[in-house]
Amino acid sequence: MGEFVRVEVRDGIGTIRLERPPMNALNSVVQEELRAAAQAVTADPEVRAVIVYGGDKVFAAGADIKEMADMSYVDMADRAVELSGALGAIARIPKPVVAAITGYALGGGCELALACDWRVVADDAKLGQPEIKLGIIPGAGGTQRLSRLVGPARAKDIILSGRMVDAQEALRIGLADRVVPADQVYAEAVALVTPYVKGPAQAVRAAKLAIDGGLEMDLASGLAWESQLFAALFATDDRREGMAAFVAKRKPDFTGR
Repeated sequence: MGEFVRVEVRDGIGTIRLERPPMNALNSVVQEELRAAAQAVTADPEVRAVIVYGGDKVFAAGADIKEMADMSYVDMADRAVELSGALGAIARIPKPVVAAITGYALGGGCELALACDWRVVADDAKLGQPEIKLGIIPGAGGTQRLSRLVGPARAKDIILSGRMVDAQEALRIGLADRVVPADQVYAEAVALVTPYVKGPAQAVRAAKLAIDGGLEMDLASGLAWESQLFAALFATDDRREGMAAFVAKRKPDFTGR
């Protein structure tokens, strides 16, 4: 659908694929194409789950430093908001989203992976936020999403050192959810999200909204948000079908409505 990012839909799964060799650097064009891809899979009722994939060699090795090198504060003050918003669009996809990571997921590439719900990582992959070595910090969610995922102490270690995290450490600290051989990464990502393809799409959406939204609230507000989403599902066909199937002791046939 774009010069460097395309969307493929098969069997209810939309794959957002980065294709900017050699390292899938996230320049401004890629960022905006990711935003458009997120909007496309969100709007497509045929897409029930999403995979973000950089190919069998590399996920994404960061932002395009050549593009950024001569930018001033004034230049970046505007661009930083757009960069964060592009990856935020991935995070806001109201469907299950998994990053399928091969090679490197560094800098903006790691932030792209953090915007997904899960991360399937090749056993020889490296992840990290090396921005500190350039005299900057992560600017597209790294300081916020990484600390929420692995805790502030581990996030500070990774971000302040700029070091790379191997797959086994990533799995141990919760940065990776599954680690498999590199040639199995995409297939494992498909296996992870396939159960959601035939699920109750509105309930899946509500659960994701409840969890992600609740993380930004105090407990009382989060509980109120959960109650609102819970009650709203009683207006869906899938709620009626799910409960009717339970009573009748049969398998539900969800339609996503």
